[in-house]
Formats: sequence, structure tokens, C-alpha cells
Amino acid sequence: MPLSEILLLGQVFCLTMSTILILMQNRGAGLSSTFGGGDQVYLTRRGIEKSVVNLSVLFIALFVIIRVIALYV
Repeated sequence: MPLSEILLLGQVFCLTMSTILILMQNRGAGLSSTFGGGDQVYLTRRGIEKSVVNLSVLFIALFVIIRVIALYV
């Protein structure tokens, strides 16, 4: 398997995982909070929510690194 195909598979995997992780983040839950419906205050992320955010940032950073490498290969 050529290196370009491995890098392509890595990009697809990172984008798929980051999409899933971003969709798992539930902040505000709908358009009602956009128009003033939600009076909830979020101060810190804890537990699994913090892990999901950190993993999504990690997969996005990995995608950027793999993409830059793929540009030079």
C-alpha cells in the first residue's frame, strides 16, 4: 500500500472521528437557546465531556498534520 493511500485513510479516519465527537457535544440543545430560551450557565467541562472535547481537538490536529505531510509526499 503506497504512502499516499495510507495518508488518505488517515485523513478520512481523523475527519470521521472528529465529526462524530463534535456531534456528541451537546451545548444548548437547539435553536431555542439561540433566541434567548436557555438560561443555563456553563462554567467548566468535567468528566466525559472534557474528554470528548480534548479528543476532538486531538483528531483535528492530527488531520492538519497528516494533511501537511500529504502535501509534500
